[in-house]
Amino acid sequence: MMRTHTCGELRKSDVGKEVMLCGWVHKIRTHGALTFIDIKDRYGITQVTIQETPKTLSKESVIQITGTVKEKPEENKALETGAIELEGTNLKIISEAKPLPLDENATEETRLKYRYLDIRNSIMNNLLFRSKVTAFLKQHFMKEDFVDIETPLLMKSTPEGARDYVVPSRLHKGSFYALPQSPQLYKQILMVAGVDKYVQFAKCLRDEDLRADRQPEHTQIDFEMSFVTQKDVQTFVERTMKQLFKELLDKDLEDFEVFSYEESMKRFGTDKPDIRFGLELQDVTELVKDLDFKVFSKAQMVNCIYVGEDFSRKNIDEYTSFVKTHHAKGLAFVKVESQTFQSGVAKFIPQETAKKILEQLQVQGDGTIFFVADTKKISQSALGHLRNKLAKDLDIIDTNEFKFCWVNDFPLFEYDEELNQWKPEHHMFSMPKEEFVDTFEKEPQQVKGDLWDLVLNGWEMGSGSIRISDPHLQERIMNFVGFDKEQAKEQFGFLLEAYNYGGPVHGGMGIGLDRLVALILGFEDIRQVIAFPKNKSAQSPLDNSPSPINEEQKKELGLR
Repeated sequence: MMRTHTCGELRKSDVGKEVMLCGWVHKIRTHGALTFIDIKDRYGITQVTIQETPKTLSKESVIQITGTVKEKPEENKALETGAIELEGTNLKIISEAKPLPLDENATEETRLKYRYLDIRNSIMNNLLFRSKVTAFLKQHFMKEDFVDIETPLLMKSTPEGARDYVVPSRLHKGSFYALPQSPQLYKQILMVAGVDKYVQFAKCLRDEDLRADRQPEHTQIDFEMSFVTQKDVQTFVERTMKQLFKELLDKDLEDFEVFSYEESMKRFGTDKPDIRFGLELQDVTELVKDLDFKVFSKAQMVNCIYVGEDFSRKNIDEYTSFVKTHHAKGLAFVKVESQTFQSGVAKFIPQETAKKILEQLQVQGDGTIFFVADTKKISQSALGHLRNKLAKDLDIIDTNEFKFCWVNDFPLFEYDEELNQWKPEHHMFSMPKEEFVDTFEKEPQQVKGDLWDLVLNGWEMGSGSIRISDPHLQERIMNFVGFDKEQAKEQFGFLLEAYNYGGPVHGGMGIGLDRLVALILGFEDIRQVIAFPKNKSAQSPLDNSPSPINEEQKKELGLR
């Protein structure tokens, strides 16, 4: 062995031992003839003193050092190894390092180009924690009698919401595989196969526009269970998350609150509610519908939020611009002073109506009320976005708190104005609620699905549903969202065929592992917990992918 211990291993009990360490030079300091070196690896840092060092020794060079463990005169409590130091007797340079192209001012592109250096100095602990989460969850699923099964990465291209990444076939020129957006169809077929409980930490690949919580490839904790109800699946997930947080963070999670989709939109303006703070929306449409103020009286819905703060005109203008980016026409406001409305649109609201609004909002002190009057969808969502922004601006969110919730009873369909066509809210394999099974084509806007989302601190962690296991019902759904019988057979025939041979009632979820780990660690950008992520243009500065292929490769694949 080139080392007897790691750089995070030595303690006071090792004093007097002759040891050998290998690692990277973290710091170098000279004091007269004595040199002080901090040597690091992924386990930690050990402080070293040595009389002579090579002149070529530089930061981040890889070294091997031999010496005797000594007790430090004064403990360095910032280090796990702070009670000792190594009195070096021999130092060997294994690999010299050039000056690093990274510092604290490095751009994102530079950090991604030299990702291995970023991992070594910044990202390592994130990846170590991710590994612990993954290991715990895999062991947990095994204890719960799940079977870990890998599904294909080369599969048939099927429309599932995002664009597919496609792979040309050399042996079958003109034909293409698709990379899986998720293992959805295969896990359903595994239930037909009698697997009963399936799990996979699956790579999912989607060619979609990127944002902080998206990457072209992400990891999904994908699982499916036979002979279950929605409650069974949710109970299992809630138990899993409580055990995970207790084991790794020593945190006791509260029971997960449950909201219907309608309730979540009404109270929080989003189907991904952050329930760590108040500032809930209030629907005052009925109170203002007869006012001689057309902004309110002509709107489909008027929602408002009360904030116990007095905002400047500049602040209000900024918030007005903000809600406009979320499609609202504008932002009305009043200031509350001694239970009366002042400023803003106060002159359009009679005192009697103002009193009713204050009663509904349960306003006690002074502050500001913001209104968004628009369609139901815009009024709720624009004010929901403003709610989240106000909470951040006012610093009222406890960032050490983790609050999960369930959002149930989503609409099964949503209407696509551009295509003039109904399409699935989640995906077309979700079961309608029992009361809508026979009649969903008649009033699709009323249909609720047996599907749900798991939400943590305002971020969607995953979606689940009870699946359609009746091939005739599945064909009806496919036909309703635009697939005639021939198209359904062409795209999904293998799935429909499987259900003709006995399919159990089954359901499951896909939970985003990257997003879960990122939020636990306090990041909103999932790239902080992925070893080699892409940039915002879906490119990898590290290896310059995607990149052109040569003409010979194109010829082999039948491409031009």
